[in-house]
Amino acid sequence: MAVCSFCKSTLVRDGDALRRIGQSAELFDDHSPLALGARGQHQGLAFTLIGRLQFAYRDAEGEEGRWTEWHALFDSGRSGTLSEDNGAYVMSFDWRPSRLLPMVELASSLIGQSVIIDSQPWVLSSRVQARVHAAEGELALKPDLSKAFAVLELRNTAGEVLSVEPDAQPPRLDVGRSVQLADLRLSGIPDAKQASEGQLKAKGIECPNCGTSLTPSLDSAQSIVCTSCHSVIDISKGLGGDLAYYRQDNMLEPLIPLGKVGRLKVDGRPDSWQVVGYQERCEAPDGPREEQAFWREYLLYNRMQGFAFLVDAQDGWSIVRPVTGVPAVKGDKLVYQGKTFRQRYTYTAMTTYVLGEFYWPVRKNQRSLNSDYAGMGSDSRLLLNREQTGSEITWSFGETLEARAVMQAFGIAPQQVGAFKRDAMPISVEPKKWMTQLMWIVFFLAIVWLMNRCDDDCSDVRENYGQYSSEYQQCSANQGGGSSHGGSYGGYNSGGFHK
Repeated sequence: MAVCSFCKSTLVRDGDALRRIGQSAELFDDHSPLALGARGQHQGLAFTLIGRLQFAYRDAEGEEGRWTEWHALFDSGRSGTLSEDNGAYVMSFDWRPSRLLPMVELASSLIGQSVIIDSQPWVLSSRVQARVHAAEGELALKPDLSKAFAVLELRNTAGEVLSVEPDAQPPRLDVGRSVQLADLRLSGIPDAKQASEGQLKAKGIECPNCGTSLTPSLDSAQSIVCTSCHSVIDISKGLGGDLAYYRQDNMLEPLIPLGKVGRLKVDGRPDSWQVVGYQERCEAPDGPREEQAFWREYLLYNRMQGFAFLVDAQDGWSIVRPVTGVPAVKGDKLVYQGKTFRQRYTYTAMTTYVLGEFYWPVRKNQRSLNSDYAGMGSDSRLLLNREQTGSEITWSFGETLEARAVMQAFGIAPQQVGAFKRDAMPISVEPKKWMTQLMWIVFFLAIVWLMNRCDDDCSDVRENYGQYSSEYQQCSANQGGGSSHGGSYGGYNSGGFHK
């Protein structure tokens, strides 16, 4: 199949004849770093990107999103798919199991349930209804452009992801692993400057609330926050029609400004990461008087590596990224990359405030069910997070960071260390230092207690610290630095579905 680049006609080759079967919709302008005609190498074999498909989906909870698949034609004649996976990339290939697929078991399986396919254990991670939105270039298969179809996604402990279209005849299966674009040795793709210039021309919009001119610059942006009125604008369905939005109020700004670039080591690779989004989240209370925990998350972006989350919680800073596979279960513990983790907390997280751009459609009061796991023994700095949103489960892996390391990475002035510091340092044996540190610990605990109060009554804070103090402003804004549970391990990942 091919799509004419001029008139968008969809053509199917039947023997030596070409047959026109319709027209393709306009592609979402996602400003991907990839491009048709790009050359690369995977496992020593050369390939060319000759086509792409864009899919839109809806899960059981009504959440919408999209993803893109690139047709990679290898010089050997084999076709592969380079596709998105929660802000990263996966190279996958057609798979034919030696045994029949357990379709009945798959259809009745719950999200998170283990399924045996071809003698291998897989975990069902997602179930959505998808449709082909648009196509470009040459494709190995003729997709059904007329109706929606079911897509199941399973993952295993070997770091693989399996995509299943159970209604296709025969059922379509693709299996793949995570890849780094930098490792593919890509050539023929636009450089960062050209991409930026293209974005300015392609995606200028006006805020539907106040009319401020906005220009999304994030790859695959699906939500953007107005820089003037802080309205959250949903651009996941394109920019041609009416844009949905909701207003929000908050009096505080992120500690690390949007657009700031810092050099951090993520997945063992030191690289430059830019802050493109910021969200404040809390542990959703079971009742109106129950205590809440608050934390902050910074969405970081690197053009070749994708996305990562820098998390600021009361018990410290951490950096995490979504992973392709799932950890192995060993009794009441988990094992991932040879490291053992124990569960610490399970809670419902809720988004309360956002700034910047996001690769998923932001919704007011979005909720997810989270479980945090900590490494054991000498691996106590390692972190795992399981997050379920609707019909999708995402695992993230990362490690804790020192506050000063975060400040140094983003060029934050040393005198701001008080705002960044979260964890209490060991007490010195020197009397003067001991007293100073003790005073700071007491002050910090008082602030945490005040910020974690459930009600909106901040009169005690006003009396103790004054009406114009940052403590009172923070209490009034109903948010804070976080507690020892809730969000310290990982970002909100809905909307980054992988086919």
